[in-house]
Amino acid sequence: MENRLVAVLEIGSTGIRLFVAEIRGREWKAVDRAGRPVALGRDVFTSGEISRESVLECLSVLQSYRELLAGWGIAAADIHAIATSALRVARNRDVFIDRVRQETGFNLSIVEGIEENRLMYLAVKFALKQDLPLFWKANSMIIEIGGGSTEIMLLRRGQMVAAHSIRLGTIIIDQRSRLGMGAGFSPERYLNESIRNTSGLLNAEMDLAHVRTFVVAGSDARFAAGTVGTELNEHCRIIERDNFIAFAERVRSFSIEECVRKLKISYAEAEGFIPGILTLRLFLDQTGASRLVVPQVSIREGYLIDLALGVDSELQEEFFSQITASAVNLGRKFHFDEAHSRHVAHLCMILFDALAKEHGMNRRQRMMLETAAILHDIGMYITSSGHQKHGQYIVANSEIFGLHRDEMDIIANVVRYHRGDPPSESDFEYVTLQREERILVLKMASILRVADALDRGHSQQIKTITVERRSETVALHAERVYDLSLELIGIEEKAGLFQDVFGYKVFLS
Repeated sequence: MENRLVAVLEIGSTGIRLFVAEIRGREWKAVDRAGRPVALGRDVFTSGEISRESVLECLSVLQSYRELLAGWGIAAADIHAIATSALRVARNRDVFIDRVRQETGFNLSIVEGIEENRLMYLAVKFALKQDLPLFWKANSMIIEIGGGSTEIMLLRRGQMVAAHSIRLGTIIIDQRSRLGMGAGFSPERYLNESIRNTSGLLNAEMDLAHVRTFVVAGSDARFAAGTVGTELNEHCRIIERDNFIAFAERVRSFSIEECVRKLKISYAEAEGFIPGILTLRLFLDQTGASRLVVPQVSIREGYLIDLALGVDSELQEEFFSQITASAVNLGRKFHFDEAHSRHVAHLCMILFDALAKEHGMNRRQRMMLETAAILHDIGMYITSSGHQKHGQYIVANSEIFGLHRDEMDIIANVVRYHRGDPPSESDFEYVTLQREERILVLKMASILRVADALDRGHSQQIKTITVERRSETVALHAERVYDLSLELIGIEEKAGLFQDVFGYKVFLS
């Protein structure tokens, strides 16, 4: 495969950073880096918009990067411009994106918080390699504190438990601190309360006291690791817990000016440095980790790894397994019937694979159906009556590692229509989907209804099925089951949507 140069340009809350690398097959090598501070986050988290001055400053930086990239001769298709938390919430982001495209030629994409988690997971996995076996064997927490948000992932023995993007960043912390000045307000009190509330939510998903590997990404952690850490490998450093606590205690009272003078960092970096270090210290206190693991990588490396690997079937399957593991843990949070949900998901996959020509859905959509099947009864946590509507609300307002917001909306609708009336024009959450998405909902929901009917008694009596497609019917053959009365009733009640969508009547024998 021919080598090619690629560039990843990231517009963050505190600056614009550029990473140029050469991709050689499935490997890559960094060839250039650049970074310029721009206070986008300060604007957005104060006024809700990017100021005119910051827009002009951004355009100036981007024009200089355009000239740099022209010198490298990088094709337009190999330049990937992304933006994170500040632009995610800016009211004038669409105007800003259009102006960037018009004046610099960069096509800017907004990275959702949950996608930021996925890219960071890729980068962390790359940095750790096989040099930290404990990460895959014990409970782990990955955390990155940015200017406008904190990204958190929880893993149990290498399997994803939960992923969250929390609106708690160094710029927001600093703003809250400034607002409280003169009123007896303590920045640490604000941080303590915020992190205590967040930790309470996280502990419901995994006991943080049992976290043994505390993986910390971000520039503040990288600085600390360079000061008091030791090398694990060329892409990762380790800080012993006591050493990090001593470092945090030493710098906690530094002013911004003292950070610049004593730590030799830029003013832009110094503004959020102390809030970032204190936040890490408070999260660390919630865990049982004896050391901090600090990858010397960022979301940009994660994006580059994604480009280099392309459609890697092994990596793709690993991600799909992490997504379903995250879905299972969401279900556990709401005390779902795990045996029934997993079994219905298993039957859904049999139906999906056997009817591939009829439904025409792809591998990622298969994973989305599996996720919907796992969560189809999650609304039972609230009440059994109309639980499909409660389930839709829970899923639509939750986060699952690796799933975009539009995918979560589709899954929430599939949960909504796994029982009860089919979609109608009065169902707002359904009609606001794109036409192709509505078709996906109908296909997935019709398959899910049949699979759910096959375990109507929640007893997993039908262990597996074989599927036989005939000219006008789909025959489902259950192996070694003698009493199918409940399941036959279920098929009679729930297979109508399948017939409407695919044109086949379903029979069970």
